[in-house]
Amino acid sequence: MTTPLDIIVLAAGKGTRMKSRLPKVLQRLAGRPMLGHVLDAAAQLGARRCVVVTGHGAQEVQAFCAEWHAQASAQANQRAGAMQCLTALQQPQLGTGHAAQQALPLLDDGGITLILSGDVPLIQPATLGALAQACGGRRLALLTIDFEDPTGYGRVIRSGESVQAIVEQKDATPAQLAVRECYSGIMAAPTALLRRLLPLLSSDNAQQEFYLTDVVRHAVAAGEAVTALKTADAAQVAGVNSPAQLAALEREAQRRMADALMAQGVRLADPARLDVRGTLECGQDVEIDIGCLFEGHVSLGDGVRIGAHCVIANACIEAGARIHPFTHIDGGAPQGVRVGAGALIGPYARLRPGAQLGADVHIGNFVEVKNSTLAPGAKANHLAYLGDATVGERVNYGAGSITANYDGARKHRTTIGADVHVGSNCVLVAPVTLGAGGTVAAGSVITQDTAPGALAIARGRQSSLPGWQRPAKPSKG
Repeated sequence: MTTPLDIIVLAAGKGTRMKSRLPKVLQRLAGRPMLGHVLDAAAQLGARRCVVVTGHGAQEVQAFCAEWHAQASAQANQRAGAMQCLTALQQPQLGTGHAAQQALPLLDDGGITLILSGDVPLIQPATLGALAQACGGRRLALLTIDFEDPTGYGRVIRSGESVQAIVEQKDATPAQLAVRECYSGIMAAPTALLRRLLPLLSSDNAQQEFYLTDVVRHAVAAGEAVTALKTADAAQVAGVNSPAQLAALEREAQRRMADALMAQGVRLADPARLDVRGTLECGQDVEIDIGCLFEGHVSLGDGVRIGAHCVIANACIEAGARIHPFTHIDGGAPQGVRVGAGALIGPYARLRPGAQLGADVHIGNFVEVKNSTLAPGAKANHLAYLGDATVGERVNYGAGSITANYDGARKHRTTIGADVHVGSNCVLVAPVTLGAGGTVAAGSVITQDTAPGALAIARGRQSSLPGWQRPAKPSKG
């Protein structure tokens, strides 16, 4: 839309029923603070600025807003970077109307202001865009919904199609309590109109608070038009006030993400047993078994198959790779782990930050890889550790072998040339280089570089002591 758009997000509430030291709007949904979801939706509208009204836990909320804005601005190819994110302090907290008053000095006239709630995380940009269109820069527009049980919500009072007022539950008459159309807490208004109406609010009500909803009554009294856009999607306007409500909305958010993935062609063994706590990008013919958890940013290439009960965070898994059950991948920073095309990982494998695996690499059960690069065709199939290592093509790394990369003060690197065979139960004490095509005999402790093509043996000579007696336990007196 061409009319400039600003956003106010009400985020000052304490959230007493959450029983948490963390401010309510920073409680996590789908792996991110609820406030982050609201800011993302606002940014997708192309808003010029957003003012987050803080109160309880103001320093933590302000810090999150600064972090969100820095990350969004760094993504130069996304519209989110264009939205300025400001904060305004509400102290003391005297109601939603009072909160909006604190944001008003940071807004410019000549545009539309959308007022959102920081604890309503599933609101969608398309819905907000439609509400802004309904406002059109000329009238107050409310987002409403019909509830079978409207208990706790402000009732929308109409005269024909025209909205006359919003009456809060505690101030409603019996006749008004019977109304099912409820105010969602989200509105759009010309900023200049808000600047005229907000100073008219009073705290003459049951809660002795300044209700934002009273702007409707004042708008009607001033002859201003008030319209309502009704949604049928309850989850979009669902607020969170307790752990139970947060859990219920989490399941709804996960169901929606599962539906979106399946609409793209992803095969989910059971949509109810998938958790995405971030972003998951999938190519064609991806299969995901039950109980999998994805965090941060994860991309799965064409034909990738994820086994049951895997945990994958910040990773890029290329086409045709197979992740066997119970594998744990944690890339740390976004896409910090890469798994090459056709690779086989797990079961019970662990890939840590900095693991970069080439095509057709095999990482088997109880193998851990950290800050290491494995060239195409390298294999570590059983009970092994590769840390701070560069592994060449077609290396075979034996069961029970480790890179001893830490001397107690510093990390050191191990370099293993192409086609090296490392036998079982070897210790490679870094810094060390194994020459291409060489072999390390089982049970060796390698402390010096080895020559290409050579057999390296570094172990104590076996001895046998005939007639040796095992120590006996002292007899019990």
